[in-house]
This record gives sequence, structure tokens and C-alpha cells, in this order.
Amino acid sequence: MSTMPSFTSMNASDLAEILFTSPLQESDRPSAEQVRTAINDRFGACRGDISRWIAAVAQEAGDHPDTYLPRMRWALTTVYAAYPGLTTAA
Repeated sequence: MSTMPSFTSMNASDLAEILFTSPLQESDRPSAEQVRTAINDRFGACRGDISRWIAAVAQEAGDHPDTYLPRMRWALTTVYAAYPGLTTAA
């Protein structure tokens, strides 16, 4: 897999991982636009490099193992709501 994906070629799981590392929180009840903006911002901050966002997910998971699963579920559910029609695999 390339380390520099096209943003448009990513699937829901990819986008959820990026959202997971954003400052948005479930308690914020973000709108679809806020979710898309947060993902775009994080994707840009990682310069589109998969290894950077995977490292960020791993860091967050290691720092907060008790909240990893609920947050990732929230991120995936939120991505599906913000990007209707996405698939889970490329």
C-alpha cells in the first residue's frame, strides 16, 4: 500500500482513523461539515502520509487504552454519517 494515498481513494476506516486523531469529541456533537473539516485538517497536517496518521492512532491508543474502542466506534459511525455511501474497504 502506498504511503501517500489520494484523499478521494480512502475508505470509511481510513477516514475514521484520521478523525480519531482529531480534537473533535463525541460530546461536541459535531456536524457533518465539522467532521469533514476536521478530517481535511488532520489529513493536511499528516501531509497525506499514512504512517503519520497510523502513528498518531497508535499514540492515542497507547495513551488512552480505556477509551480507544469507544472512540474508534464513534469515529467510524460519525464518518458514515458525514460521508454517505462510503465502504469499509477500498
